[in-house]
Amino acid sequence: MKITKLVILFNYQKILLGIVVLAVLLIASFWINIDWIQLLFRILSALIVLNIIASLAASYTLYDKSDMYELKNLNGIIDWEKIENTILVHASFDPLSKSLEEKYPNLNLTVCDIFGNRHEQEKGIETSKKIFPPHPKEIKISPNRLPFEDKSQDVILAITSLHEILDHEQRVLFFKEAKRILKDDGIIVVSEQFRDFTNFVFFNIGAFHFLSEKDWKKAISSANLKIVRNQKLTPFSNMLIIKK
Repeated sequence: MKITKLVILFNYQKILLGIVVLAVLLIASFWINIDWIQLLFRILSALIVLNIIASLAASYTLYDKSDMYELKNLNGIIDWEKIENTILVHASFDPLSKSLEEKYPNLNLTVCDIFGNRHEQEKGIETSKKIFPPHPKEIKISPNRLPFEDKSQDVILAITSLHEILDHEQRVLFFKEAKRILKDDGIIVVSEQFRDFTNFVFFNIGAFHFLSEKDWKKAISSANLKIVRNQKLTPFSNMLIIKK
């Protein structure tokens, strides 16, 4: 439940707004004597309740119950015991690096925080850093220049982070840089929510926070990389395996 609690923290203003609107609609439905308006207000109230419950249940499924931060789906794709260099890219929220190093103590892991991402301005980010403290050797990176040598990295992990690169051209530059530093047999792992029907149903306008599958494919292909695997982790998220 740790990450779901953080989702509530980050979105508490929207949740409170929904509750206030719900209360206003319910109260108004008892004061108005026009049957069809009463029915409309009560239907809208029920939809608000369902949306709040559905979005929280989806967040729990997505972040706390799924394999997104366990990386078990990478078994058979990555042999961590043979990996030399790995980069983990996050956006001011890192629930993964500690467990990854505990599982694989010999892994040479570099943790990178995308500089200037939207999460840096969120009120709950300090609380999230208390629950998931930043890696002691974490570095800030700009998407258009990754501070690593050519063909030096075996794996680049980007778990729910790259959607914070808001500009398409900057995303393309990131993937071009990722290609530059990736070994010829290396892989890039991108796990993200897509802006699709399912996420609109459960997260409504929150789905605009993410990119469509088409946008991801366009950015990746523009960097002359290819998606070799597109796997559903949950109904709300996908894992892309990308190679040269």
